[in-house]
Formats: sequence, structure tokens, C-alpha cells
Amino acid sequence: MREAPVDRRTVLAGIACVTGSLAGCIRTSARPPGQAGGGSNRGGSSKLLKVGGSSTVFPITQLAASYWGANYPATDLEYWGPSQYGITTDKRLTDYWASKYGFEARNDGGPPFQVTVSLSHSGTGLEKVQKGQLDIGNASASVAQEFPEMDEVEREEFVNHVVGVDAQPIVVSSEIYDAGVTELAAEQVRAIYRGEITDWSEIDSYDGPDREIQAVGRSVGSGTDTAFRANLLGSSDAPMPGVDARKGQNQQVKTTVANSDNAIAYMALAFVDEGSAPPISLTFEGTTYVPGENLSDPDYPLSRDLHCYTHGGTSRREAAYIRMIVSDFGQETFVASNGYSTLTDERQEEEVDKLPEADT
Repeated sequence: MREAPVDRRTVLAGIACVTGSLAGCIRTSARPPGQAGGGSNRGGSSKLLKVGGSSTVFPITQLAASYWGANYPATDLEYWGPSQYGITTDKRLTDYWASKYGFEARNDGGPPFQVTVSLSHSGTGLEKVQKGQLDIGNASASVAQEFPEMDEVEREEFVNHVVGVDAQPIVVSSEIYDAGVTELAAEQVRAIYRGEITDWSEIDSYDGPDREIQAVGRSVGSGTDTAFRANLLGSSDAPMPGVDARKGQNQQVKTTVANSDNAIAYMALAFVDEGSAPPISLTFEGTTYVPGENLSDPDYPLSRDLHCYTHGGTSRREAAYIRMIVSDFGQETFVASNGYSTLTDERQEEEVDKLPEADT
């Protein structure tokens, strides 16, 4: 795929609101940089598309919502420029994707309908979609992993739309990294989270004073936690008695590791900070997976799909927004720009085939 023609300012704007409030659910009205607020009539549709859930998927769907709300003209090569993606149209960005499902352009240049994105975690997002409180539930683990006890008939009501791929890295505090722990075997990580290895001095590569390990985990019910347990420990509900602290969001995990001198954690790739929470290599079944090199390899044990679930089918409103994300334009602009791996051409086609038939 081509390099995304995206201004980094927009990427940062799409995720900046995450750090502003970590205690609860964050809801944003998807207004891009430089867009008028207050009394503006842009995007004043009475019908909202409500998206929410996983903090891992949040950067993708929030940035997409920002672009959706802006409805950039086709002449804006920085934010839209459809010809760069083999698309022939003179329509505004949102008007183009919405028109595929029968939505008409507005006279004031605003989008046919607005998108809001809230932040919690995968389990909450899926529960709210099931209850009809959200239209799309962001999840970084599958419904089967999140709700292993759910009745199969009930589970089949969810429609899985994969929008990208995340390779969860293992990160440690910079003091631990500087003391020589730049790589661990999968067996060592398992032993740490099972409470079998409790001090960094038990790791051969560690060259420092005895220091108790602080194992940080995500909250139970988060897709990141569910995927970590399923992929590395064997089941989505595998016990992890070695966990010392659980955090609700990826941002909180990063802050905890950065502010500690003895921590280890698992988190989404988009939130890695090599300066304060450096990622380490992971050796699994004879292969060493190195951050920045081969974490996107399908054999990497902590690789997982990123999902946007609908429930009871997929409406045309939901389809328009999701199709934008899974397109070449969306994969480069919303997925790759946030550090995640894009879908292959084959997987893109599979995701489009799941959507209602388009008008154009």
C-alpha cells in the first residue's frame, strides 16, 4: 500500500483526547483540527452513529470519525484526494462513502450524519451493542473470547467486521531495559504472569540489583487482556496470579510502566513509547519477534484482529462508515497511521462482502 498522505497533526488530534481523561468513558463529537464549533450547523444531523468500546481500536475509529465529520472536498489532497486511491469522484469524502448506501449530500457541506466515539473497553462495547446502546462496538478480542459462556445462537447475532491487525508488544520499565532485559522467552513471560518468577534477578540477562517484578495487566473484560491470555496462556480465562496491578486502558498501562522502575506489561502497539516504556523482543517456538521488524508476522503469538462489531445485521449507516475504514484510503489513513497492520487485499474483499450491497 502507498504511504498515507496524512498530516501527523490529524493523527495526534484523533488520539489526544484519550490522554485528557482516563477515569471514565470519553465521548467526542469528531470535529477535526481547524473546524468551527459552537453554533456551526455542520453535521447537524439528528441521527448519530454511535461507536464505542476498546481503547485499542479507539485511535482508528476516532480518527475516522474526525475525517467523517470534516467531509473534506475532493480537491483536498492532504486529507482526501480520492484519485490517490484509484477513486474517480468529485464528491466530498463523507458524501462519497455515504452515497454508496443511499445517503444524500447536504447543502451546507456537512456529513449526511455524524459519528460519535466513546471509550471504555471491549467487553463494555460489546454489551452496549447487544443492548442497542451503541451501533458499533470496538473490540480487540472476538465475541467468543470475550463471552465464552454465551449461548451460540446469541453469539451469532453479532456481525464481526475486522478493520486492522494489532501485534501486542511486551514492554518493560526503562530501568529494566537498561539493565539488560531486552528480550524474554514466551515461557518466561508466562511464568511471570503466573507468579512463578517474581524477581528480575531470576532473569539471566538482567544485570542489576535484586528488584521485585511488578507485573501490570489490563482490566478483566478488556480485549487486550482477553487476547493476551488466550494467545499466550492458552485460554481467555486463564488465571494470572502474578498480576500486581490491572489498568482499564492502554494509556494507563503505559503511564504505570513509565513511572515504575520494575514493571512489565502487555499493551496495544499504537501506545508504545520507546523512551519511557520500551518494547522488548519475544522468543516463541524458536523464532525471535523484534519490535519494528516482524511483530506483524502472522505467527507472532500476540497478534490479534481489531474488530468493529454490529448486532442483528449491519445497517446501511453502519456499512458506510465501516466501508470507509476497510478501504485502501481508510487502511492507510486510519490504521497504518496509528501503527497497526493493514488488512491484506484478500481480507479487505472479505470485509466488504460482509456489508450490505452498495448502491454504487
